[in-house]
Amino acid sequence: MNERQIFQQGIDHFNARRFFEAHEVWEELWLHAPEPEKNFLQGLIQLAAGWHHYLRGNSSGAESLLAAGVVKLSRCPETHRGLCVGELVARAKEWAKMLGEGNDPGSDQLPLLVACTTSPRTTER
Repeated sequence: MNERQIFQQGIDHFNARRFFEAHEVWEELWLHAPEPEKNFLQGLIQLAAGWHHYLRGNSSGAESLLAAGVVKLSRCPETHRGLCVGELVARAKEWAKMLGEGNDPGSDQLPLLVACTTSPRTTER
């Protein structure tokens, strides 16, 4: 499999709520990635690990990893690799805040990695 196929496999796992598997797939790419791609992949890995912890009932671990992923991905463009990174960051911030306040957003509110169809100039946070 080439790098693009491996990355897509991670997206597929993420969107199927197989967050641990997404984390593992992206880590394979992260190990050899140059900056700034390494930062982007680490942010995705941290978000996937955060939501994995959430599904396992570890809210504090989820909050911590989501916050760390937000920091990493906030350094990225709003759109990267065709994905709506800004939208994902906004959702992860909401989740981290809610979990920090002791609220459960609910597994039906887990985000998806979606392709951006608008230009980055019109994308708002």
